[in-house]
Amino acid sequence: MTITTNDSQIATRLLDPKTRRAAFEQMVDIYSEQLYWQIRRLVFVHEDADDILQNVFLKAWKNIDTFRNDSKLSTWLYRIALNESVDFIRKKKNETSLPAVEESLAQKLMADEYFDGDEIQATLQEAIASLPDKQRIVFTMKYFEEMKYSDMSNILGTTTGALKASYHIAVNKICEFFKLRN
Repeated sequence: MTITTNDSQIATRLLDPKTRRAAFEQMVDIYSEQLYWQIRRLVFVHEDADDILQNVFLKAWKNIDTFRNDSKLSTWLYRIALNESVDFIRKKKNETSLPAVEESLAQKLMADEYFDGDEIQATLQEAIASLPDKQRIVFTMKYFEEMKYSDMSNILGTTTGALKASYHIAVNKICEFFKLRN
């Protein structure tokens, strides 16, 4: 997510109770699709991503007074989306065993009417689903979003070195996953 002129204007208007509602609606219009796809790449299922996205905007609205405008609005929203996604994934893992979650994600992905990928894309998504949460998040942000490590560092609150290491390990695990499939 890149900051736009509108981003800082929206952030300023969000802090003013008189313009808050209109600014929030504009923020939802601008960021809904981006956040949806970022969430979807983590949880894989359309309905789950929709639910999480709704929770993200509810949480943003409830906590709008905590936004200090010292970071980008997009960074703040992405952090909320990431936290909501991770909470959802952890909840799912606690409800069922890890292999069952991974298998379920792959099956749901292939059955999802919104998934238009081929077998290789499905295998990639299955490999990503098998990664530990942190590696999955870092891989998704770098591979799909082409996010800079410095931006990821701001969002995740960790060093760029640690992020590079997590990404490298995730790539190796995904390559190994593909080797085992062939």
